[in-house]
Amino acid sequence: MQWNTCFSEESIAYPRKSDSVRSHFQRDFDRLIFSSPFRRLQSKTQVFPLPGSKFVHNRLTHSLEVASVGRSLGALVGYTLADTVIDSDDHKTKDFYRNDLPYVIAAACLAHDVGNPAFGHSGEKAISNYFINYADTLIDGKRLIEHFTSEEWSDLINFEGNANALRQLTKQYYGKHAGGLGLTITTLASILKYPCPSTAVDKQYKHRKKYGYFLTENNTFDTIATKLGLVKDQNSSGCYYRHPFVYLVEAADDICYSIMDMEDAHRLGILSRDIVSGLFIDILRQLVPKTIVDISERYAQIIDHNESIAFLRAKVINAYVDRCHNTFIEHREAILAGTFNDTLMDNLESEVPAMKEIIALSVERIYQHPHVLEIEIAGYNLMSELLQLYVPAALSKQKQPQHKTIMRLIPNQFTGDLQSDSSYLRVMNVLDHISSMTDIYATEHFRRLKGIDISSLQ
Repeated sequence: MQWNTCFSEESIAYPRKSDSVRSHFQRDFDRLIFSSPFRRLQSKTQVFPLPGSKFVHNRLTHSLEVASVGRSLGALVGYTLADTVIDSDDHKTKDFYRNDLPYVIAAACLAHDVGNPAFGHSGEKAISNYFINYADTLIDGKRLIEHFTSEEWSDLINFEGNANALRQLTKQYYGKHAGGLGLTITTLASILKYPCPSTAVDKQYKHRKKYGYFLTENNTFDTIATKLGLVKDQNSSGCYYRHPFVYLVEAADDICYSIMDMEDAHRLGILSRDIVSGLFIDILRQLVPKTIVDISERYAQIIDHNESIAFLRAKVINAYVDRCHNTFIEHREAILAGTFNDTLMDNLESEVPAMKEIIALSVERIYQHPHVLEIEIAGYNLMSELLQLYVPAALSKQKQPQHKTIMRLIPNQFTGDLQSDSSYLRVMNVLDHISSMTDIYATEHFRRLKGIDISSLQ
């Protein structure tokens, strides 16, 4: 892989004309902003339950903020590469890094969460555990597990939002455009944090901690990997090392969720101003010691508690962006070769002890907060119940009346493979439907199907 060949305006969908002042990378950003998968993020939980009386982040606002941070990080890295690494005569490559890399990173940041089902990670667990828990359930005289090959079963019992993002962005759903949103292969490569299949997961490697594509997107993934020259991981079939731009998208996400969750916890009264400000100032003291006196004085002058925390949050994000930029440039050859088995943020932990303090406090006081746990449990149970209605209905060829009824509720766009002979393809269409639900829609749909809120149907 080389810096001048690891990007392309090509799409997996169809030839795209270059007759506009906007590059195709800019168009990727715009297409995502106006897309249904992106808009649905407004009603998907980030950490705290939705809706609430106080403003906290949802998946949409989180993704917009990640895109903002990613754009800045992409600009810093792009200019540095253009000025110090790219050959002076290679004007096309210089132009890409100076002008288009920020759009690629920002677009990928917008897209990074579109595959997450309702209720976040508890929704993922509900889907995976449904297949594990009901593996021996008989459907048409066969155990559930017997309807699938071992590779297909691996996808289902390890349902992964990252793989689902690639599917939602590239699949031709019934009645819609070929190639999904028609994004460039560069933007798609930039969200592939785990460029391997579900059968190759190995947590000791960053690029194989999870997996990045379902069997249904195997050809799409191969196209991206081949055309951009991803480096093969010779230790496992179907595996590649990450595209360099993934590290920038990942860093922007890591920066935002670690810092913004603290700000949300302060707004909700879970963490005091002194605790949050103390940790933020510690980070700044460890990252930018020369400016800490000035920052502390300006912070002390802000009377409004929310505004003062927002001021420190902005300073911390800026410091993180600068340091991640430096780390990327310092390790650029290892990143390009696929031998950098780390993340840009994790690489900072040894010199910024306050990062570990924030992680420990977040686990103890935020992610284990009763309201968060309640929504996780409720979401898990709700998603499990929906799967119990839809999966048997999709698999059974000897459909009972209630099976036919439930199948009619699946939107047309998710019905393309429901008549397939492949049990796996039929179930994947069901998962398309369920994983696309927002928290609010899934809750209302569940209540109606279970007769809990039947009055709303009258």
